[in-house]
Amino acid sequence: MKKFACSIVAFFAAIQSFSQTPLTTNAEGSEYKFEKVVHLDATPVESQGWTGTCWSFSALSYFETELIRLGKKGHVLSEMYVVYQAYLGKAEKYFRTDGNTNFDEDGAFHDIPWVIQRFGIVPTEAFKGLNYGSESHSHSELVAVLKGAMEGLMDAKKNLSRNGKVSTAWMDALRGILDAYLGEVPKDLTAMKFKVEGKEYNPMTYRDALGLDMNNYVSLTSFTNHDMYAPCQLAIADNWAWGNSYNVPLEDLWTAAIAALNAGHTFAWGADVSEDFFNFRSSLAIVPSDKSTIQVSGSNNKNYSDAGADKKDNCFMKPVDEEIITAASRQAGYDNKQTTDDHGMHAVGIYKDQNGKSYLLVKNSWGTSSNDCDGYFFASEAYFKYKTINIYVHKDALSKDLRKKLNI
Repeated sequence: MKKFACSIVAFFAAIQSFSQTPLTTNAEGSEYKFEKVVHLDATPVESQGWTGTCWSFSALSYFETELIRLGKKGHVLSEMYVVYQAYLGKAEKYFRTDGNTNFDEDGAFHDIPWVIQRFGIVPTEAFKGLNYGSESHSHSELVAVLKGAMEGLMDAKKNLSRNGKVSTAWMDALRGILDAYLGEVPKDLTAMKFKVEGKEYNPMTYRDALGLDMNNYVSLTSFTNHDMYAPCQLAIADNWAWGNSYNVPLEDLWTAAIAALNAGHTFAWGADVSEDFFNFRSSLAIVPSDKSTIQVSGSNNKNYSDAGADKKDNCFMKPVDEEIITAASRQAGYDNKQTTDDHGMHAVGIYKDQNGKSYLLVKNSWGTSSNDCDGYFFASEAYFKYKTINIYVHKDALSKDLRKKLNI
């Protein structure tokens, strides 16, 4: 296997974190007036392109900000390296469960520690994942080829003679597809060499140099079909790694999110973005009491990887009354499948509008040109309470009382 070499010097010197210049409104001509409460640094907004890999972009954005918090600025991590290794993990799980788990481009925040603990991590400049003649990410063909290979394997497995057995070659075949589309990753990761500021690393030594301990991060959720203050597994297809979350009351979830940001910790945020009242073009996610007047044209794409449908209503241009979200109304949306696991994002701040209502400032992965907030948007407290699937955060960001209740 050939050795990889990549020198990354000027790239890191040029990386700047997102400015903390306060945002004052959500869109040109809007009557919303926002005041900064907390606005933490983040690396520049990226675009996931036409892929379903928001989970990798958002979680790695979060970990890049964690490195900033720890005094290690300038690191931009490779989303596609994580995608590559996660596909191999999904394939093995799919094979061992006889096709009864999810094998697709979607994923969850748990995928990132699953990869980093086993296979390390690399900078984006060492593995861009664009080996198919494109300057932007587009995975429809890759996904089709990978799924075809896995379905072919499963068919062959079913048709084996009584004494037959599956060969040991299928995983190498899958690697060959990933190598062709994303770039070659050797089995022996010590052979994948690159330099950062003149020092040579491989994925494992780079991970160790960054000093991120994946055991320090926890997922929080809030659903009444699980015991409170106890671990649970989110019953969503993207949780192929069967990662655990801590289930807490709804008010505790919101309190934990706000407390984390006030303490200087950002968090990765998984949520439903398919609702008419999620309007990325207007940089706003709210739950207006009257939704009947929202006019929608166009549609969201399969992976919610762009600005989505065009939505127009006065509620996106001036503050309105919002629904009061309770644990019961939240659970009803989850139980009737109105609330779905759509998208991973990165919460980096707290703002208040002129009426004193709190909003999260959220970094997205749909590029910078689709709204007036350079790829960021505001999510109201009501929206967070109604549509959150989970948050992923450092355990030190949790209050002593909550950590005691969770036995962390």
